[in-house]
Amino acid sequence: MFEFIRTHQRLMQIFLAIIIVPSFAFVGIGSYKSFGDDASTIAKIDGKPLSQQEFDNAVRNQLDTYRQRLGAQFDQKMFDTPEFKQNILDQLIAQRAIAAEVIHNNLSVSDAQLQKAIMDMFGGPGSFDKERYIAILTAQGIRPEDNDARMRRDMALQQLAASIEGTGFAPRTVAKTVSDIAAQEREVQELLLPVADFVPQVKVTDEMVKAFYDKNSKFFEVPEQAKIEYVVLNNDAVMSQVSVTDTEVSDYYAKNSAQFTTPETRRASHILIAVKKGASAADTTAAKAKAEAIVAELRKTPGDFAKVAKAKSEDPGSAEQGGDLGVIEKGVMVAPVEAAIGKLKQGEISDVVQSEFGFHVLTVTELKPAVVKPLELVKADITDLLKKQKAAKKYSEMAEAFTNTVYEQADSLKPVADKLGLKIETAANVSRTASPAAGAAAFNNAKFLSALFSNDSLSSKRNTEAVETAPNTLVSGRIVEFKPASKRPLAEVDAQIRQRVTMEEAAKLAAKTGEEKLAAFKKSGDATGFGAAKLVSRAKPEGINGLAMQSIMKADTTKLPAYVGVDVPGMGYGVYRIGKVQQPAAADEAQRKSEAEQIGNMLAQQEMAQYIELLKQKAKVKILKPVATTTTVTEVK
Repeated sequence: MFEFIRTHQRLMQIFLAIIIVPSFAFVGIGSYKSFGDDASTIAKIDGKPLSQQEFDNAVRNQLDTYRQRLGAQFDQKMFDTPEFKQNILDQLIAQRAIAAEVIHNNLSVSDAQLQKAIMDMFGGPGSFDKERYIAILTAQGIRPEDNDARMRRDMALQQLAASIEGTGFAPRTVAKTVSDIAAQEREVQELLLPVADFVPQVKVTDEMVKAFYDKNSKFFEVPEQAKIEYVVLNNDAVMSQVSVTDTEVSDYYAKNSAQFTTPETRRASHILIAVKKGASAADTTAAKAKAEAIVAELRKTPGDFAKVAKAKSEDPGSAEQGGDLGVIEKGVMVAPVEAAIGKLKQGEISDVVQSEFGFHVLTVTELKPAVVKPLELVKADITDLLKKQKAAKKYSEMAEAFTNTVYEQADSLKPVADKLGLKIETAANVSRTASPAAGAAAFNNAKFLSALFSNDSLSSKRNTEAVETAPNTLVSGRIVEFKPASKRPLAEVDAQIRQRVTMEEAAKLAAKTGEEKLAAFKKSGDATGFGAAKLVSRAKPEGINGLAMQSIMKADTTKLPAYVGVDVPGMGYGVYRIGKVQQPAAADEAQRKSEAEQIGNMLAQQEMAQYIELLKQKAKVKILKPVATTTTVTEVK
C-alpha cells in the first residue's frame, strides 16, 4: 500500500506542453458548450454559434503552424485565399458537429482511462511526478481539474472517430487486385529521339524572336525596386543603452537568496509493519511491538538496515531494495513519515512512526545540505536579468518617442536616430514582397513593406509610420531611390530567346518524327531501332523517364506488341514497345500487407468524411457570413 504512494512520486512526471488533441479538432468540446451568440456569429451548428473571433483564432493558429514548418520560406500571401479560409471554416464546423454528437450521446471517459492515458503518453508507469505535473499546469495557468476535463473531452472525440474509422476495411479481392496492378511487370524496348538531334534542322528568324518576345513579355519584366533607409528599435538596441551597477547586483542577490540556493535533499529508507484498515486493537498493538523491536535491533547495528528491511519489511515495493524510498520530495510521502524523515540525521534510526499504512522504522541514508551559490558565480546572470528589466521599462518610453519622431520629422530618419542612439541602415534592390534571400532582416517583413511601398511613401519619400514587425520591434523607413517595373529591351534578350525558340522548334520536330514512327510501328509490329528489352514495373523503372513510365503502365496490352509514344519535355520524344506482361514469380507478402493497410486507411477516412457530412446535416449547420470574403488573414507575429 505504501509502495503505491512511493511509486506515484515517479509516475507523476509529465510534460504538459503536449495535450491530447484529435487531429481534426481546433478546440475542445468545452468551447462548443460555452459559445455565446452575438452579432459576430458567422455560423450555427446544432443551434450553437461560431463567432468571428473563434474563426480568426483558428486562422492564426493554422498560420502559426505553417510558419513554424516553413521557416524562411513562409509567405503569408499564399494563405490569404478564399480556399484557405473556407477550409478552416469547414474544419471548425466538422469539429463542432462531432462535439455535438459526443454530448448528445453522453460519451465519457472513466477515471481509470484518463489516468492510463496520461501515464501512457508521458513515459508510462515509473515516470510520473505529481508535484511537477501540478507545477507545470500552474505555470501554464491551467487548473488540474480543467486539464482533466479537456483531456476527457478530447479522448471522447478520439473514441468516436476511431469507432467510425474502424468500420473501413479493404476486401481481400480488392487489395489483391490493387497489389497485382502495382507489382505487374512489363518487358519494354525504348527508342528515344533526343531534342539535340533536331537542333541543326531549326532556323530561327527575327520574326519568330519578336513574336516570342511579345507573347511572353512577363518573362522579361524587371520588378520595381527601391533603395531604402530604415531604423530599428528593438530589445537589442535598448539593451545597449542600459547599465547595471555592482550595488544593484548585490542588492538583488541579498533580497532573492532563495533563487540561488540548492535546497537540502534527503534520501531515505523505511521498514513497514503493515496494519490493515479496521484492524483490531490487539493486531495494532502487536504490529507496533514488532516495529519497536526492529528499532531496538537496528540501533545496535544501524549498518544492517537494508538487510533487515529485505527480511522484515512488509512493503513489497521497497523491501527488495533494502527499504530504499529514493530522494524524498516535499508532499510526496504521508505527513507523519515526511516529518520524521526531516528531523533525522544521516544514519540515525527513528522511533516508530505510525501512518495510515501501519508502523514505520526510518533512516536517512544520504543527506545533502542546502548550498547557496556565491555571488561571483551568479553575477553575470543577475546583471543580464536586471538589464532586461530596465530595458523593458525603457523600451516603452523609447517606443513612444520613436513613433512620434518618425511622424513629426518625416523628411529624414536622422532626427530619430540621433535622439534615440539608433543606427540608420540601408538596403538595395528591395521590392514590395518579402524576399527569402533577405531572411530575417528587419525590413524584410510584409507589414513594413506594405507601408514602405504605399502611394504616400512612394510619392513623397517620407518616413513610414512606426511599424511593429515583431514583439518589441518597431521599424520605420523611407525610399531613397525608386525604379518602377520595366521590361528588358529585345536586343538585350535576343540571344536568350533564340536559344529558347530553337529548343522548342527542335522538340516539335522530334515529336512529329516520333509520332510518324509510332504510327508505322503499330502497323508493322516491327522492333527495328529499339534498344534492348528491359523488365520494368512501377517500383522498378530501370532508368526510364517517370512520365514515360506512366504511359507504359497505362497502355492497353490486350494485343501485343503494344506501342506508346511520349513527349518528354526537355528531353525529346520516346517510342516504347511492350512485348510481354507478367506478374512477379514470388509475391512480396509484406508489400501486399502494407498496401492492404493503406487501402483500409483510405476507406476509413472516406467513412469518416461521410459520417461528418451526416453529422452536419443532423446539427442543421447554417452559414450566416461568407468568411472567404469578409475576413482578412492578419499578420502572424
